[in-house]
Amino acid sequence: MSSPYFTASDCSAIASRDGKSLRRNGGLLAMRSRMVKDAALMSKAVQVKEETEDQSISEVASHPEQTPTNTSVAGSTVANCSQPIPITEPKAEAEGENTPLLSPRKPRRGRVKVEYEEGEESGPKKERWEPADWRRQLEFIREMRSARDAPVDHMGAEKCYDTAASPEVMRYQVLISLMLSSQTKDQVTGAAMQRLRAHGLTVESVLKMDEDTLGKLIYPVGFWRTKVKYIKQTTAMIQQECGGDIPNTVERLVRLPGVGPKMAHLAMDIAWNTVSGIGVDTHVHRISNRLGWTRAETKNPEETRRALEDWLPRELWSEINWLLVGFGQQVCLPVNPLCSTCLNQHTCPSAHRVSPSKKAKLGSPKSPRSPPNPQKSPRVKAQSSPPAGGVKEEPPPTVPVSSPTPEKQVKSKTEPKEEPLSVPVSSRTRATRSKAKSGSLLPGTKPK
Repeated sequence: MSSPYFTASDCSAIASRDGKSLRRNGGLLAMRSRMVKDAALMSKAVQVKEETEDQSISEVASHPEQTPTNTSVAGSTVANCSQPIPITEPKAEAEGENTPLLSPRKPRRGRVKVEYEEGEESGPKKERWEPADWRRQLEFIREMRSARDAPVDHMGAEKCYDTAASPEVMRYQVLISLMLSSQTKDQVTGAAMQRLRAHGLTVESVLKMDEDTLGKLIYPVGFWRTKVKYIKQTTAMIQQECGGDIPNTVERLVRLPGVGPKMAHLAMDIAWNTVSGIGVDTHVHRISNRLGWTRAETKNPEETRRALEDWLPRELWSEINWLLVGFGQQVCLPVNPLCSTCLNQHTCPSAHRVSPSKKAKLGSPKSPRSPPNPQKSPRVKAQSSPPAGGVKEEPPPTVPVSSPTPEKQVKSKTEPKEEPLSVPVSSRTRATRSKAKSGSLLPGTKPK
């Protein structure tokens, strides 16, 4: 019997009785009522155990089948008394039949909130910086550049290639004009491109051309000897690696000799009609720092390019180079900018500041440390009072100050005589010997 209320003591009591007492009707009725009560308690315990995850349903359901019937009460009772009877949760049943059984399962924890779910930003929102009044300053620059009369408007890289040539030749000419424009004015670059185009500016013609001829055609661009070597090497790489056409990515363009980030981004914009970045030259670098368009002052054009691309809208990347280059050529000059005629003079943090000029060398007429053509002022000494003896001295003759003889005479008459300096022994001895040889003696000495 698997009921918790049917203990070993009850089994021993029933086994000690005789068979007649077990057959009595009162004993059978009491036993039947106890069995029914035990079966009800067991069914309730089975229902609670089915909800748990730690115990098996099959073990719980097998207990009611082991209960004996009315016909085999005595035999089954006596036979099962020798075996240990399992006791299942006596404390919960002892408190009462209506007491619910507690499940041993731990309470389920709540869902942990994830800080960044899918679809949300992967990091904290970054504050977007942009300079103050930059839109107004840009509109003023557009207004000042509306005439389109700067050198870059007529002789820039967009105006130097042959529009009637094939697309490959046109793109090659754009790249060559950008290589020549480095540290060179647009007027010089435009003239050199005209001479090259008249001679034949294609990949095949440049490969056949010797360096002396190429140097004469591009002279006097800045660093023309170095650019001759770069043009020859770049043209050879274009022919061997790219099939006669310039590369179409910034990464491949900057691998060419003499091609930097500025040239690569401008070539992508002009030749391939693709905006890959801002082309920053010396004008864009200077004006961006003057207007305060960078969060901090930048040291080179590449730092300026990254600083501008952080906040400037992408649709303005192609226009900003053309605007600022022409503005720097006409108004915002490198030295002595025309701030009085600039429309941004009230919002530009660098307006009306004196441009740094070259320092004058020491000794030059412009140097503040040494004035030009210094003139020494004559030293005028006060004359001393006449001597006490009453002898009247004649006034010194009027002689120009520059002559040294009258000055000595004035000193001898007006200034008191100084005591002779003591001569060292060695020098006096030498003087005595020289006098003795010549036959004259020093004053104060007796002849031998």
